Amino acid sequence: MALDKWIAVVFLVIALVYGYTAYTYPLLPFELYMVFLPNTMPMALSGLGILFSLIIILTPEKPADGGGEAPDDSAIPRLRGAKGAQALGLIAAMVVYALALRPIGFLAATTMFLMGTGWILGERKPLIMILSAVLGAGIIWYLVQEALGIYLRPLPWFMS
Repeated sequence: MALDKWIAVVFLVIALVYGYTAYTYPLLPFELYMVFLPNTMPMALSGLGILFSLIIILTPEKPADGGGEAPDDSAIPRLRGAKGAQALGLIAAMVVYALALRPIGFLAATTMFLMGTGWILGERKPLIMILSAVLGAGIIWYLVQEALGIYLRPLPWFMS
């Protein structure tokens, strides 16, 4: 079986466990008649995960084109071309962002996160990075704060 099918099997198991957990989630009495329940989105995500995993598993494999290479071996060279340093840099940036969010506030942390990840991904124009980061952080903060009514500390602890 090809590597992508094995990965799909792992995702299928994860989606099934996630769906079972979401389905058996105990609801509070006032949540029983709500239109959108706390477990509605997890059940939908689980359903999509199961659907896409089954599509990958049940799709027929391509036969070898006579070059002597088995279909299982085609995924390994593609993994060697992946940009592992960028992926590790993005993971490190996410950890730093999570740690910096409370002390320096949402706006500064998100702006620095967006600028840093833009630089990691290859953007080198400072004007574009600064404008998109400040605009993105401001719009996200406004929507979460005003539209959803969730308080996010916008400024560092010593300024608010």
